[in-house]
Amino acid sequence: VQLQASGGGLVQPGGSLRLSCAASGSILAIYGMGWYRQAPGKQRELVASISSGSLTSHVDSVKGRFTISRDNAKNTVYLQMNSLKPEDTAVYYCNAEIQLMRTWSISNYWGQGTLVTVSS
Repeated sequence: VQLQASGGGLVQPGGSLRLSCAASGSILAIYGMGWYRQAPGKQRELVASISSGSLTSHVDSVKGRFTISRDNAKNTVYLQMNSLKPEDTAVYYCNAEIQLMRTWSISNYWGQGTLVTVSS
């Protein structure tokens, strides 16, 4: 199983980016999915999460600006980021709880990270 994240880049303050993370492999089911971020010198933090039933949660610092969503048919989770601020600069990681087709085991998987830089 592999999670492939994309969509990061350099954006000016107030701008927008959309991150995507697609899961591939022998997947039976995907449960919770989420986006984390880690800024230089800081611990990784949960930014947003979405359940298999599309119930969402966002950390207070991004509420009203970021929106997490998922497309179950594509095994993909998205993070729409609007009104970006310099303090949003970080490496963003996707995470998913995945059940394997072959063994029915459930494990957590991480994407490789995508860098978001908010700067003028």
